[in-house]
Amino acid sequence: MQSLYKWEVTPPDPEAWVLAQELNLPNEIAVILVNRGLKTAYEASYFLYAGLEELHNPFLLKGMKQAVARIFQAIEKGEKIVVFGDYDVDGILSVVMLVKALRELGGQVDYFIPERMKDGYGLKLHHLETILKMNAGLLISVDCGIKAVDFVREARANGLEVIITDHHHPGDILPEAVAILNPLLEDSGYPDRHLAGVGVAFKLIQGLFQERGINRDLRQFLKLVSIGTVADVVELKGENRVFVKEGLKNLKEARTPGLKSLLEGAGLSNRKLNEVDLGFRLGPRINAAGRLGMTEVALQLFFSDSPEECQSLVRKLNELNSARQRIEEKILREAVQKIEARELHRRYRLLVLGSENWHRGVIGVVASRIKEIFYRPVILFSYENGQAYGSGRSLPEVNLIDLIRECGDLCLNFGGHRQAIGCTLSYDRLPEFRERLNNLAQEKIPDEFLERKLRIDCRLDFSGINPSFLEFYSRLLPFGVGNPRPVFFAGEADVLSDPVKLQNRHLKFWVRQSGRVFEVIAWEKSRFWSDLRRGSSVDLAYSIHFNEYAGRKQIVLSLEDLRAHQS
Repeated sequence: MQSLYKWEVTPPDPEAWVLAQELNLPNEIAVILVNRGLKTAYEASYFLYAGLEELHNPFLLKGMKQAVARIFQAIEKGEKIVVFGDYDVDGILSVVMLVKALRELGGQVDYFIPERMKDGYGLKLHHLETILKMNAGLLISVDCGIKAVDFVREARANGLEVIITDHHHPGDILPEAVAILNPLLEDSGYPDRHLAGVGVAFKLIQGLFQERGINRDLRQFLKLVSIGTVADVVELKGENRVFVKEGLKNLKEARTPGLKSLLEGAGLSNRKLNEVDLGFRLGPRINAAGRLGMTEVALQLFFSDSPEECQSLVRKLNELNSARQRIEEKILREAVQKIEARELHRRYRLLVLGSENWHRGVIGVVASRIKEIFYRPVILFSYENGQAYGSGRSLPEVNLIDLIRECGDLCLNFGGHRQAIGCTLSYDRLPEFRERLNNLAQEKIPDEFLERKLRIDCRLDFSGINPSFLEFYSRLLPFGVGNPRPVFFAGEADVLSDPVKLQNRHLKFWVRQSGRVFEVIAWEKSRFWSDLRRGSSVDLAYSIHFNEYAGRKQIVLSLEDLRAHQS
């Protein structure tokens, strides 16, 4: 039996033993925490136990005092406030939250989200005329704006003041706004640098109510913050982790017609939700509207008070999501065929390809899937009107934004981070861009970066999966970026049943190890290990999942990889 990955078992760290003693933790839990960079008792305790009472004071964030003062000035004067957001889940939900909070505080508020296909990302100069026609005196950006230097300058010249809330990396020059709330700024003063756009918007809401001395229960907002945080794939550490934990606690008891209808339409009513539901069932439905140029459908859902209208809007979102999935599958098939026909994955360390028939609203998602299939960085382009619109995804070891930065002179614009980028360039510059990028990849991406690796936290024999361990393990939830689901290793396990195929995609079988028996499911791995039989002796790399059925919690082991037992 051939393993799919190179196994990398994290070496034991002496600090894990100390942490286990200090906090009375099972050793394996302490190892996981140390592997996540949580080495002190304070850091580990915050991670395991922090709740709403541990949230930071919003006024630690530079610009908060000025932003709050200017907003209340606008409310008291009766100035029109316009909230300007991005068209993804993070931006849409940030707009919804801030508009609702400002209206609750007495503000005259409107909102504007540009269309992905027509306008592109962020505050552009051509948006200014539209905003001014809305008779706005104050504009607040959410999830965008940190590079909108020209827009802010022109807005000020036209009597429109701007507050920016964002979480993206700034450019060389900051906009001359009334206030900038961005924890990534070097002098932001904020303890947690990695908030999503919804997180920054929530801190502003928290600051507004705190300044007025209003003891408002903010947990209703955290339901939306939890969805936006997971969907935007930011680190689930620090406040992000608190936001998602607290949001998940009450999400199934949604009161607003929009959120209630969304849960029902996603098949998530009346059951305990987890981070997978946020990232793969709720987030994509909201995102589909923005990706396909119909953002207003998602916005209407959250602003409507009519259950009937909300149900109709959710049906539309479901249709859009299904359409998105069909478009993605078509692009994926075409891209894979191109790559394999030309053997691009054997010739290049970074894949760059495109088509005039590919929808630029979804190519980023497809790039992520191709990255996993061929295990190398991928940039896909959509060609329109003489321009190439690109979206790229990378491997953990490859800093894609640094590579793009070295080709920045060829781009009309670009942005992103280590793992995901976006860029636009003239179509006639694409050959030079591809050649230069391939040369950089050849120079800076060594063979070992392109080798599939499975990082294993520690050995955990089945006998160690006991009530004490599981109690602490459940406190590690929710899992995500920065806190991946732990992977364990168990050696010399006996396969008790021949594997059964599920939906022709998955495998299920039973395994005994160290006197305990568990059901094992190998998701999306039915084509592997044709030689696996009852009686085989194997080493397992696995993760632990909880299934709830009829009020009972069941433990299922998810197979990450296996190999014939090695003494």
